[in-house]
Amino acid sequence: MSKVPLTVNGAEKLRAELHQLKTLERPSVIAAIAEARSHGDLSENAEYDAAKERQGFVEGRIKEVEGKLSNAQIIDPKLLDADGRCVFGATLDLEDQDTGTQVTYQIVGEDEADIKAGKISVNSPIARALIGKFAGDIAQVQAPGGLRQYEVLDVRYE
Repeated sequence: MSKVPLTVNGAEKLRAELHQLKTLERPSVIAAIAEARSHGDLSENAEYDAAKERQGFVEGRIKEVEGKLSNAQIIDPKLLDADGRCVFGATLDLEDQDTGTQVTYQIVGEDEADIKAGKISVNSPIARALIGKFAGDIAQVQAPGGLRQYEVLDVRYE
């Protein structure tokens, strides 16, 4: 499996989720299964079925998060020396050339992406168009609504 890029914050969030799954979710599911078993006949026990289904989900998510963390390539944007170039982990101030609207995005890993929080996936069309650009450059992005142009106003490594 190939390395998955993650920022330091993204890795911390995954570690926190893994800790919660193992210390809170897993024990509560085990308790729910034990409680449902105590009610008798398992063949017609909806509580038991729901608890087993929840256990499957929790165990699956634990494996998924552990896999992502074991294959993570953790990148600290503060330690980057990219000479002002747009790279993974960089925070960018952009201006839409059509509307004049300014936005700020950080290029992050797939699992960290959250457009409302200003975090775009490194695999998104806009991030792919911005990688390698410097402040003052224009990036053309093929968006669903057509071709968009963004000027890179500033590149920071925070």
